[in-house]
Amino acid sequence: MGKRKFSGLEITLIVLFVLVGIVAIALVVLLATGEPAVTKEPTNPTQQPDPEPFVPVCPDIPIAERVDCHPEAGGSQQRCLARGCCWSPLDQTNVPWCFFSSNNGYTVVSQNRADRTRLEAQLKRVNSPSLYGAEITELTFTAEMQTENRLRFHITDANKARFEVPHEHVNSLTSSPNGPLNYELELVHSPFGVRVRRVSNRKILFDTTVAPLIFEDQYLQISAKLASDNVYGLGEHVHQNYRHDMNWRTWPIFTRDSFPNGGTHNIYGHYPFFMCLETDQGESFGVFLMNSNAMDVTLQPAPAVTYRTIGGVLDFYILLGATPEAIVQEFTELVGRPTIPPYWAFGFQLSRWDYGSLEEVKRTVERNREIGLPYDTQYTDIDYMEDKKDFTYDMVKFKDLPQFADYMHEQGQKYILILDPAIAISKRINGTYESYDRGAEVEAWITEADGTTPLVGEVWPGATVFPDYTKRSCIDWWVDEIERFYKEVKHDAIWIDMNEVSSFVQGSSKGCAANKLNYPPFTPKILDDLIYSKTLCMDAKQAWGNHYDVHSLYGYSMVLATDEAVKKVFGNNRSFILTRSSFPGVGKYSGHWLGDNAANWNDIKWAIPGMLEFSLFGVPYIGADICGFFDDVTEELCRRWMQVGAFYPFSRNHNAQYYKPQDPAAFGADSLLVKTSKHYLSIRYTLLPYLYTLFYKAHVSGDTVVRPVMHEFYSDSATWTVDRQFLWGAHLLITPVLDAGVDTVKAYIPDAVWYNYETEEKITERKQQVDMYLPADKLGLHIRGGAILPIQRPAVTTTHSRRSPMGLIIALDDNNEASGELFWDDGESRDTVSSGAYIHYKFSVVYGVLTMQVQHNGYVDPNNLVFENITVLGLSSPPTAVSITEGSSVVAVPEFNIQYDSLKKVLYLRGLSMELGKSYTVNWSSVISDFERIDCYPEDGSDEAKCSSRGCIWQPTNLNGMPWCYFPQDYGYIAEPVTETPTGWNFNIVRNTKYPAPRAASRDIDTLQVEITYLSPHSLRFKIYDPANKRYEVPVPLTLPSDPSVPESRRMYRVQVTQQPFGIQVIRNSTGTVIWDSSLPGFTFSDMFIQVSTRLPSQYIYGFGETEHASFRHDLNWHTWGMFSKDQPPGYKMNCYGVHPFYMGLEPTAHAHGVLLLNSNAMDVTLQPTPALTYRTIGGILDFYMVMGPTPELVVQEYTEMIGRPVLPAYWSLGFQLCRYGYTNDTEIAELYRDMKSAGIPYDVQYADIDYMERQLDFTLGKDFQGLPALVESMRAEKMRFIFILDPAISGNETEPYPAFERGVKDDVFIKWPAHLGDGIVWGKVWPDFPNVDVDESLDWDTQVEIYRSYTAFPDFFRNHTATWWHREISDFYTNTIKFDGIWIDMNEPSSFVHGTVGGKCLGDDIYENPPYMPPLESKHEGLNHKTLCMNSEQFLPGGTPVKHYDVHNLYGWSHTKPTYDALLNVTGARGIVVTRSTYPTSGQWAGHWLGDNNASWDQLYKSIIGMLEFSLFGISYTGADICGFFNEAEYEMCLRWMQLGAFYPYSRNHNGKGNKRQDPVAWDAPFAEASRDVLNIRYTLLPYLYTLMYEAHTEGSTVVRPLLHEFVNDKVTWDIHRQFLWGPALLISPALEKGETVVSAYVPNARWYDYHTARALDVRGQFVNMPTPLNKINLHVRGGHILPWQKPENNTFYSRKNPLGLIVALGDDGTARGSLFWDDGEGIDTDKSGQYLLQSFSVFKKTLTSTLLQNGLDPADRLRLGHVRVWGTGSIPITKVSITYPGDSGSLLNFYHDAVTEELVIDTTSGLYFVGQHFSISWSTGL
Repeated sequence: MGKRKFSGLEITLIVLFVLVGIVAIALVVLLATGEPAVTKEPTNPTQQPDPEPFVPVCPDIPIAERVDCHPEAGGSQQRCLARGCCWSPLDQTNVPWCFFSSNNGYTVVSQNRADRTRLEAQLKRVNSPSLYGAEITELTFTAEMQTENRLRFHITDANKARFEVPHEHVNSLTSSPNGPLNYELELVHSPFGVRVRRVSNRKILFDTTVAPLIFEDQYLQISAKLASDNVYGLGEHVHQNYRHDMNWRTWPIFTRDSFPNGGTHNIYGHYPFFMCLETDQGESFGVFLMNSNAMDVTLQPAPAVTYRTIGGVLDFYILLGATPEAIVQEFTELVGRPTIPPYWAFGFQLSRWDYGSLEEVKRTVERNREIGLPYDTQYTDIDYMEDKKDFTYDMVKFKDLPQFADYMHEQGQKYILILDPAIAISKRINGTYESYDRGAEVEAWITEADGTTPLVGEVWPGATVFPDYTKRSCIDWWVDEIERFYKEVKHDAIWIDMNEVSSFVQGSSKGCAANKLNYPPFTPKILDDLIYSKTLCMDAKQAWGNHYDVHSLYGYSMVLATDEAVKKVFGNNRSFILTRSSFPGVGKYSGHWLGDNAANWNDIKWAIPGMLEFSLFGVPYIGADICGFFDDVTEELCRRWMQVGAFYPFSRNHNAQYYKPQDPAAFGADSLLVKTSKHYLSIRYTLLPYLYTLFYKAHVSGDTVVRPVMHEFYSDSATWTVDRQFLWGAHLLITPVLDAGVDTVKAYIPDAVWYNYETEEKITERKQQVDMYLPADKLGLHIRGGAILPIQRPAVTTTHSRRSPMGLIIALDDNNEASGELFWDDGESRDTVSSGAYIHYKFSVVYGVLTMQVQHNGYVDPNNLVFENITVLGLSSPPTAVSITEGSSVVAVPEFNIQYDSLKKVLYLRGLSMELGKSYTVNWSSVISDFERIDCYPEDGSDEAKCSSRGCIWQPTNLNGMPWCYFPQDYGYIAEPVTETPTGWNFNIVRNTKYPAPRAASRDIDTLQVEITYLSPHSLRFKIYDPANKRYEVPVPLTLPSDPSVPESRRMYRVQVTQQPFGIQVIRNSTGTVIWDSSLPGFTFSDMFIQVSTRLPSQYIYGFGETEHASFRHDLNWHTWGMFSKDQPPGYKMNCYGVHPFYMGLEPTAHAHGVLLLNSNAMDVTLQPTPALTYRTIGGILDFYMVMGPTPELVVQEYTEMIGRPVLPAYWSLGFQLCRYGYTNDTEIAELYRDMKSAGIPYDVQYADIDYMERQLDFTLGKDFQGLPALVESMRAEKMRFIFILDPAISGNETEPYPAFERGVKDDVFIKWPAHLGDGIVWGKVWPDFPNVDVDESLDWDTQVEIYRSYTAFPDFFRNHTATWWHREISDFYTNTIKFDGIWIDMNEPSSFVHGTVGGKCLGDDIYENPPYMPPLESKHEGLNHKTLCMNSEQFLPGGTPVKHYDVHNLYGWSHTKPTYDALLNVTGARGIVVTRSTYPTSGQWAGHWLGDNNASWDQLYKSIIGMLEFSLFGISYTGADICGFFNEAEYEMCLRWMQLGAFYPYSRNHNGKGNKRQDPVAWDAPFAEASRDVLNIRYTLLPYLYTLMYEAHTEGSTVVRPLLHEFVNDKVTWDIHRQFLWGPALLISPALEKGETVVSAYVPNARWYDYHTARALDVRGQFVNMPTPLNKINLHVRGGHILPWQKPENNTFYSRKNPLGLIVALGDDGTARGSLFWDDGEGIDTDKSGQYLLQSFSVFKKTLTSTLLQNGLDPADRLRLGHVRVWGTGSIPITKVSITYPGDSGSLLNFYHDAVTEELVIDTTSGLYFVGQHFSISWSTGL
């Protein structure tokens, strides 16, 4: 409420008085100090003056980046230079003429990273002039990575505590990241600065290096350059537009009782929070400065922001989100989620200041009742009080006030009264003022500076004191007074006002002392330029501190105190608070109105930006005074305001003293205003269930209620400035008339389907501005397609409307889908959400089926409510029938309850009587699209009879691959009643037994248990199993949260369950995309056959393996892929070595998710164009894990967090490697080594395949390789490395002692038959030959196997004692026979050359060899035991549990890998590498993988890229194909192109098979050797970058070989690219892959790229380019914005690692770049865990390369010198100077060369002793 209006004479006198006062104060200060009113208090009084004058270094920066060094008036060159700043006048007065120099601020003197979530640093001030005195020399900087999306950094005095905001909610938070951080923090050392980047695109969001940090006792300044100029927020002010004007606008923030009349002054609240929309992809960030002191904030076009605050500390919270809406969710998680007001608070409300009497109040109530106006609440303002004194009422004019609440309640209405904080010190009319006396007795008041004397001001009742709500005794007094008054005058809620805190005298009745608190050295641009104007003296004392510090917290503290009172007075009744002054966190307890506006057309407009901003601030219960507070309102304005005000969350008509009444009835019962008011208030009351649900979402998730259009349609830049329209939630668009005399408005229709709410018709416009016709009685109201809005029949009060039937409005979107929610409780009880006393529905429409799923049911409504009516908008054709399903009951809706409007395309379902609290499905479509058929007979030999016998539908089709036999819609299981818990779901499902069992040999399981667990904000698990009988479950351990309790507000997903057919839907919260929907028919769960199908969100699916795929993205045209590990060379639809039932899916919004089925039985997956996916597995259970990304790279990081991060290989294993199967003897290997050295080709590792063994027996040495140990020793002496092969199969036919077998038998390590089948070893045959035979290789293969191959036994690696045996054999071989550095394990699918066992007769039930369903595997007609063991073979898990090989076959290679890795590390004492052929999820923790026994053919080049990309998804980074092919002879051009491609495999090995010509680089001619040397030299040059990528994969789970779509997911062209790939984010490899190809058509993504070979920037982006690619070239491009470490190559990595470290600095478009280096000894075990490594980041900003040391535990012997720095993209202007700053060396000049044509700058640091591992910076300049 505002103060009365003054006459012109009164205003003139007041202005004169103020001017005289200001002059007098200035004179007093001047006389007292002898200088202008600026306080200078040196930190150290004995400090000597600087020996040399300060010379500012003035940066050459754009004008837009100047930061004002003289923000107050009176700037001059003299004053500017005195501050050590730069003076440069302009012809623009709003641009700083005085701006900061670059040699100002602070530097980092020490830094400590306690762990990955906390960084501390000490800062020291640069010696420079002060701005306002009392500079603080030493500061402490602390950064906390609090969550994945929230970073806090805090700067304060290192030696003295300073005031900090005692925030009730923020101070209670305890949190830590649950996954990878979405941001990076860079600490810039000199001068100090902070840069925050978004990890996904490396974009700098917040960069404080734009200007120096200033930290003085009463002046703190920090500036930051922002990622974009789309800035929203900061308050409280009247912003005439929602998006800020960045053209040098300064906004003061300091709570003040001032009229919101459109100026730039500060008003009631204090909100140093803004949001910045970065791009049209929705990425946004928020910045909150937790500081309550007076401040101002300047926005400038850089874009940048500058904060100037006059106290406290700098306590910043940086919040990241994928969308603007996510920022509000993050902010409210930080400061407190909004309260849910009682249901009646959403009804319409009436108020005015000075009704004059209670009789007039009642007359107002009655006349509005009589016209039938929906109307819930009546207020009284201060005129109800006696002399405006709190806790009193006027015994004459309001004598019946104690009975007024009952009068309102009789008609179902409520009563609210006002309380101000100021307490009169005068007596009451008839005696003492007891409220004051009781307060004085407990010393409840704010005091003067002495801490004792109550400060006296003046407010409405005259002289007053002010409660100190920060003091416990005051809070208790306040609660007691409210409780006493409630007993006297009943009311339903409390309205608190004047709490900025407002006083009508300046400071106090005594004035304010002349000190640094009342007259600070700098005053922000607040109203009146006087800090105690219209409030209290700043030196007043409160329990929290000086009023100087806590002034802006007064309203906040009053709200906290009032909340205690409300809880005490109203008990379990919710009630609510309405406050005028607020601070972040107030929304947790209170609503807010926009203050004392006026009845004019500006204020009706400006209310919308005001509401949008308070939505950002976490105060959704918001609205403006409808029809205006001040001035008489016109009928037209009030009519238009009543229309839009019907959609304010807080909808109240309120006006001021002396102005004519403006309640609707005052305009006449038959007025157009009354008619339109009733109409839109009836719509409001109809939609209150939707509005109430929005407040529930705000309360639990932080969603906005009144929502900017931009929040939903951020990809459309036209919405970024829409602020004359707004949304309710995501789905209701409100378009009001806001100008006089118009009936047509310019309205923007966002890009969606929209329906006119009132006509129910779909409009044709979208993504365009329209002229919307809105006559006098109309406003625009549109429902968005995709919405399901819960509604209720309206009434004149919510008391009555809550008893009415409910309904749904369904608005179908482009895909004929929709979704929505309903939250329902009793509407008034406190804490119903936390107590569970509510009902929560989730609604969805997919494929003509409405699912009404009860998520939670903890409340029974006493009114027996039902859903009566459903309206479906946009239904293109009438349904043939409508049915309702509840549980197992299906009821047809009678035809007379169904209406369809063929013109409007609207379906009306009436008289339905579906009970609130029960789950239903409503089906109005029974047609199955051809593409939605789910195959009911996937076996061969389908016909109509067989199909019908399964209860399925037979319908032939001409479409290739489409099933003719498919499931009916209700085939599957039915869910029993389900309830969601905070951690997930747990319920049973039962089989729909109307259909026969499809496979007699596989028993159907009729009752299953479903467990859905919310694992983390970005992951969940759903598991389906037989609760009655224990079934096999995969024994592979995953890393899962120990306490999977994730608040709904933090989850990126929500889950819905369909009852019939049972299905699970997983929905991405941020977009509403359904990414998993298994409510498809056909779910089958039998003993040996399980099938489940799910819809997919798009056609873009990647993964599933191991199978050769012809494209990275799956073809969804009815393709089925079998998965069963097998010794099968890559081929089309051939199941190969490993099994990876994991896929990544892309969504239409470019978000990504991943799904793992943890099942190790033989299986297949079918992909169909629906799009849909069907899994079929022949055993185990269904155990799904889903990760939500939302980016492809994050999917992999989250997946590997679960399955284990990839192994960090030894550095040498990144070198080039040579192998072949078919070396005749060790001499051949020695000659190869000699030739490779002579050719100078880099080469680190030599292999020996099984031919080194005696008769292919493990742990033996053949007669032709007796010299191999000595050769290996000589090679290792020259720093080469050796890897040997081991197969798992152990010969059992030896005539001589063979310890490996004999000890294995003794230790019982081999796989046997189960005891009831004989307990003997299950014999196979592999490579080992019988002893004493000569093999005739001219015979056919099967004959050779039969007569020459020995019987072999297969170790059971699950058993712990088998691992012990394996370790001993490896150790003995290393110690006694030959040294090695790595181990290659092969044939571990496991492979056997006979089928099942020797003789081919598997014991036991044949059903396991030939199960009832056989997936489409290679040689499936031969049975599962083809080329492997019998499925009845028995193995034992580590705990002793027996399992069939049938269940664990696919885990054999997995079980083999870890024992091998453990043995290697233990035996060699070094890291080494294990390479395995067979893999399963989690294998990547211990080994790399090669892509198997490929062919020497051209198609294998591009297919190898696809294979690597897939294994990147699978969490196996160290991967590659056999270069030049294993089988068949390679030809020259193909092998050379493959050498070029293979040089960029992480695992780079040339390997070929027996009987083929050599294909190593020196086996061809000199040009081949030269081309191989050149490309391998590039690889070796970049190995430091590759090793760093491997470290990041090992610690963060990021990919090394990376698909382009991982970096450029918003460019959908990249979604189909698989003939190019990236190393990490920065190196693009575009090889020639076709015979005769000399021009490669390569895609250049949308970024700056440099040709690696020439250093020149490409002049194209976002398009395909024809790249000349002669035979000796591979196309390589480095991405701008990145820094790659490099070293000069040598013949092997031992020597290259000794060379100085160089950097390739590829500057981005903005001149910045960033990179990092990981370095250790290259082979130490767990160096990353022990801290024995170097981790250093590099960044370039403003022509300065800076290094930041993140970890340095490196042994001095492994230190690196700094070498040449190559900077690309420096421009053509000549560089004239390059200098380095290094510990002990400040500013030394460096040698350099600058090429103006290529724009490459080469900096030579080798002239000095500069080491990596130190903080250093290198700067260059042009001299201009």
